Amino acid sequence: MSQQLGHLHPTTQFMRRIVKYFQEQGFGIAEGPEMETEWYNFDFLNVPADHPSRDAQDTFWIDEKKLLRTHTTSVQGRVIPGSDIKPPLRYIMPGKIFRNEATDQTHEAVFYQIDGFAIDKNIKLTDLVGILEGLFKSILGPDIKLRFRPHLFQFVEPGIEMDLWWKGLPRTIDPNGTRTNSSSEVSSDGAGGKWMELLGAGMIHPNVLKNMNLDPKEWQGYAFGMGLDRFLMAYYGIEDIRLMHKNDLRFLQQF
Repeated sequence: MSQQLGHLHPTTQFMRRIVKYFQEQGFGIAEGPEMETEWYNFDFLNVPADHPSRDAQDTFWIDEKKLLRTHTTSVQGRVIPGSDIKPPLRYIMPGKIFRNEATDQTHEAVFYQIDGFAIDKNIKLTDLVGILEGLFKSILGPDIKLRFRPHLFQFVEPGIEMDLWWKGLPRTIDPNGTRTNSSSEVSSDGAGGKWMELLGAGMIHPNVLKNMNLDPKEWQGYAFGMGLDRFLMAYYGIEDIRLMHKNDLRFLQQF
């Protein structure tokens, strides 16, 4: 019986593609532990002690001070303090994260994220918008429709969310792992498609800069965090995020 040659998981393939884009834009790569401390995951990032995200309903706690990280933004606090690394700088932080929530077609308890940040003396929100538009248009095509909305995040000020107008793609893969040609969802205005949230971002909060031992009057920065799985869904037209974690060869062999 002949052996079949394996290949990289589609999530790994897609992550490497995104990492390559940011490396070409001058970003370095930083990594941190998946079991994180409360300080780096919440306190460092200006998240109040009574914030709902700290509840057991949202976070997998190991003990009173340790948890499974809920975002790779936690790595941000490990880059500068206590090291010889000083701004100006740009970093992305790819990796696996954990959320204690119910799963459905667009939500998983374990998924992948790429966070990033840049710090300099003249960083603007337009720089953030430009780097994000460049990423998504380089992969999904120059004609995609994106929108930016104001949103409250504790570690940025101001904060924004970015949505993609998702019409579905002809390479749709159904929950059984088979390619189909299913039609896109019809929105309330009668046009095919829907807005899908892809990431949160904004200008780094002054309190976070202070926790980095940086003077917010001298330095500014932007930060962003995107769910890799949803980005991959938009690219391939995958209708169920759980397919990426089932290890079903009918699905995986298509990539």
